[in-house]
Amino acid sequence: MSTAKSEYLSKHHHRGIDIAGIDHDDALVKKLRRYGLLSPDEILTELTTTSHGLTSRDSLQRLNQFGRNEIVHERPTPWWVQFGQAFVTPFTLILAALSAISYITDVWLPAPADRSWAKVIIIGSMVLLSGGLRFWQEFQSQKAATALRRLVQNRSNVLRPGKRQSHASKSGQDSERIPVTHLVPGDVITLAAGDMIPADIRLLSADDLYVSQAALTGEAMPVAKMVADPSAADNTDPLEMATLCFTGTNVVSGTAQAVIIATGANTYLGSLAQQVIQDRPLTSFDKGVNSVGTLLVRFMLVMVPLVFLINGLTKHDWQSAFLFAVAVAVGLTPELLAVVVTANLAKGAVLMARKKVIIKKLNAIQNFGAMDVLCTDKTGTLTENHIALVRHLDTEGNDSNRVLDLAYLNSFLQTGLSNLLDQALVDYYHDFPDNQQKLFDRYRKLDEIPFDFTRRRLSVLVAKPDGTRLLICKGAVEEVIAASTKLEHADGHTGPLTVAARQRLIQMADKFNATGLRLLAVGSKSMPATASAVEAGDDEGLNLIGFVAFLDPPKATAKQAIDALKSYGIQLKIITGDNEVVTQRVCQEVDFPVTGVLLGHQIEHLSDKQLSHAVEQASVFAKVDPLQKARLIKALRTNGHTVGYMGDGVNDAAAMHQSDVGISVDGGVDIAKEAADIVLLKHDLMVLVDGVIQGRTVFGNIMKYIKMTVSSNFGNMLSVLVASAFLPFLPMLPIHLLVQNLIYDLSQFSLPWDGMDKEFLATPREWDATGIAQFMLSIGPLSSIFDLLTFAVMWFVFSAQTAAHQSLFQSGWFVEGLLSQTLIVYMIRTQRIPFVQSLPSRPVLILTMLAAAVGVALPFTTAGSAIGLQPLPIAYFGWLVAILVGYAVVAQLAKVWYVRRFNRWL
Repeated sequence: MSTAKSEYLSKHHHRGIDIAGIDHDDALVKKLRRYGLLSPDEILTELTTTSHGLTSRDSLQRLNQFGRNEIVHERPTPWWVQFGQAFVTPFTLILAALSAISYITDVWLPAPADRSWAKVIIIGSMVLLSGGLRFWQEFQSQKAATALRRLVQNRSNVLRPGKRQSHASKSGQDSERIPVTHLVPGDVITLAAGDMIPADIRLLSADDLYVSQAALTGEAMPVAKMVADPSAADNTDPLEMATLCFTGTNVVSGTAQAVIIATGANTYLGSLAQQVIQDRPLTSFDKGVNSVGTLLVRFMLVMVPLVFLINGLTKHDWQSAFLFAVAVAVGLTPELLAVVVTANLAKGAVLMARKKVIIKKLNAIQNFGAMDVLCTDKTGTLTENHIALVRHLDTEGNDSNRVLDLAYLNSFLQTGLSNLLDQALVDYYHDFPDNQQKLFDRYRKLDEIPFDFTRRRLSVLVAKPDGTRLLICKGAVEEVIAASTKLEHADGHTGPLTVAARQRLIQMADKFNATGLRLLAVGSKSMPATASAVEAGDDEGLNLIGFVAFLDPPKATAKQAIDALKSYGIQLKIITGDNEVVTQRVCQEVDFPVTGVLLGHQIEHLSDKQLSHAVEQASVFAKVDPLQKARLIKALRTNGHTVGYMGDGVNDAAAMHQSDVGISVDGGVDIAKEAADIVLLKHDLMVLVDGVIQGRTVFGNIMKYIKMTVSSNFGNMLSVLVASAFLPFLPMLPIHLLVQNLIYDLSQFSLPWDGMDKEFLATPREWDATGIAQFMLSIGPLSSIFDLLTFAVMWFVFSAQTAAHQSLFQSGWFVEGLLSQTLIVYMIRTQRIPFVQSLPSRPVLILTMLAAAVGVALPFTTAGSAIGLQPLPIAYFGWLVAILVGYAVVAQLAKVWYVRRFNRWL
């Protein structure tokens, strides 16, 4: 291993759980150790099952007994818990306190004839409305997220007597694929490279099985697992027992059969869940959203005491001053921030699901929109992902049925990591059923050496009727040629594989690659008649017999997708295990610009600093292994990019973990889908483009609410301070502030349904904390200017200058304050001129207009009178229109200045 690779591996291993110092369940540890020491027959007897698995009836009974195979932290929050949490907010708690005070002052203390329930009923209704809407929005968001996750749930291949399916023909055992949540103790499952370990298991058989336990231990290197472990009796830690595998780990290479010994909360991971399962690290977006609340709270901690002291000292009514200060605090609290963010993310996820994009982690939507580099393999993105076998050649370039027969046997009989090339071989040979039966009569499988990404080949040992043994190897051209010492000629005779012959064969392969064909080499080796098993190393000294060639035609929509990604500011980089000749040919056919090519062996010898420079120059990375893929992603992120990685194989999991946005496809292996934040139901770059647009739309709508909130609240703080200092009465009653806040907040529920301007969608969008403060200080004071104009109108024009006329003053500011807040929605939602160049969506228009209408009408109603408002004179509305028009003009001018000054709006 190179120094660069060793250094990277030690620094950037998979994120795992630090289990050091955790209190383990002694009973569980003892049980697992006992199971690990039992023989396969003994463990089957212990669990009352057989090597053929449980029947469907037994499985259902055990599912009722043991429950679903789920760990507690994966379960959604119960609705009744959500309902209670929805009412535990600063807004609803203050309303409840005001309701209690109103009950005392309006119902309990007054004489029976003077009692009034109006305020109590109104405030109570506000509590129910606010909490109920919050609960409904969060409940629906969680429901949508849960439904989306179920669309891409992992499945496991379980042996089930009487359930024969097409894929069971290789092993000859009856089986079916079921959701992992339906697995029960006693089920017998089969495993192959790329599979997640769905429960705690005891191995019954294993062939070169290596498992990554990084999710539990943080250890990057895979661990060998086997049926019999000579050192098992000396191991006190179940994780170190080679006969056991655990929930949350995954198969790196090899195959196995195993019996499930524990599921759900009874697994090793499940027993530690409450201690070791931590919340995922906060993204920059999460931290940014939290910082908005923190910013407003800091202002509130300064301003609210000032409001309290100023009103108490000037009005000499400390109780009213206290209630008003508390109401101001509630008004400054962005209580709907979490709801609006969640609603935007959930709505975005549902819309993306309609476009065949499943969001597993809602917060990934924002990173999707911020993505400026997308790394992906060429297969399925630049090509059709419909690989077909087109040639089967001997070492001199002639068609050869012998090469086809041996390549087919290798692909059909192997039980490890299946891929599209193997499937293409099997599909091609199905057109020759007679030949297929003759092969099965002549060859019987004994053992195999599974494919891995270091050797890049797989081998199958077969027996002939005469008792002789033959090892059939198929793999990457360079690797198989390097492992060969002899060459089979077209006439059947065998000779040494000379240096000149090697060069000729590689040149022949390059010639086919240059036409867009992908080649695999096929070799064989006679083995001793006593051989019944093989291991890595036995497939050296091969006799090279030929090649199989495959074609994956360029995708018709590839050029359109590449152009679309470029138009949205996203660089596309191709990272593939294929060779550079084939890759460049495909890139040429779809007009993908190749700015440079970097090969795996070159990456191997680059330091992290050198690689950070190299990744910016190249657009194609070929013949790379899984660790090199992860290094490339890390280098791009170090350079400040937001990186998406799209993959579907076991070799892609590490790169997905390194990326900002891991993207897989529904047909990918379990570990790839598990590592992904986003799963595509359709392998198409155009689907990704739609997802990027939706991600940026979600981010933009969240930023609208945040900037509306900070600017409006900052302006309100300034207005309240000035009014408190100069008025002989409260500028608004506490209940007025709360009602105004509720009406305005309800109108904001429509923002997730708003659209975004084209210029906003054209570039990647990242969280910028400095922009929030700039916006607040630049735009916030504008509303205060027009609030002060309203104060002047009410004071000088309508003579609302004494406590006897405070209701008129308060009603005037209530209406102007609510309408100016509503107006700013139209101003902030777009960088353009509202209504002239950019129209709001219908839900935004309807809810904001409804909020404005309710605000204007409320002083004229019985409910308004009950909370201390009074009808406003007709002349007031002329002044109101003038103030709002002036506000709109000044806000638009300020917007133009702000965009020129800071080069952004949202």
